[in-house]
Amino acid sequence: MATRHTEAPERRLTVDDLEHTPDDGRRYALVDGCCDVSPAPVPRHRSVDSPLTFRLADKAPDEFTVLTGPGVNLNADRTHDRIPEPAAFGCVPPDRGHRQVPPVPAVEIVSPESVLRDNHTTRAEYAAFGIASYWIISPLPDKVGIVEFRLEDGPYQEVAQACGEEVLETELPFPVRFVPHRPTTRGPWREHIGGRSEEGTTGTGCPPSPSRDVTPGAPWYVFST
Repeated sequence: MATRHTEAPERRLTVDDLEHTPDDGRRYALVDGCCDVSPAPVPRHRSVDSPLTFRLADKAPDEFTVLTGPGVNLNADRTHDRIPEPAAFGCVPPDRGHRQVPPVPAVEIVSPESVLRDNHTTRAEYAAFGIASYWIISPLPDKVGIVEFRLEDGPYQEVAQACGEEVLETELPFPVRFVPHRPTTRGPWREHIGGRSEEGTTGTGCPPSPSRDVTPGAPWYVFST
């Protein structure tokens, strides 16, 4: 669960201050000049993060750079920073420090503790910053899935989702296919992460499982904590 240090500091922190945070596995971000600390990712989280980074990097054109856990500065004051996982940038990243340009896409892998933040707060922040494509992934065993949002006339609009063995297929910012179930299973995931032989049914929706307590009409990726 993220911990925000809400005590008013002597001054508002900037991304420069994050260069001095401890290398303890936790993630240090900024919200309005205050430090926002999240626990180190759990193994299930990493089991999706690494294969997805591999998949994006494998399909990205040469002019793109794909990074896992890059800091992205969201405002001119450099006091608001988030850490998507992973993210693709259509430009050469700086040697050090936090990125100043919107990635496409930015990806968040949710946990029960982060679902409200990723579905609401972070979603609004990324839209305001102009990130054209935002993916949310659930790695939980009974809810493995992915949803893609795009900026359309202001706020994000859902354009695709897939769960289990369905295939999410998108062309922004470059063509890529991704089967959300594959990274969480044993076996040759590299061979099938884009669908068997890169052929399959594009994911257009995933109805809630009868075994899950989901509000009727709610998308599968919104779940209670």
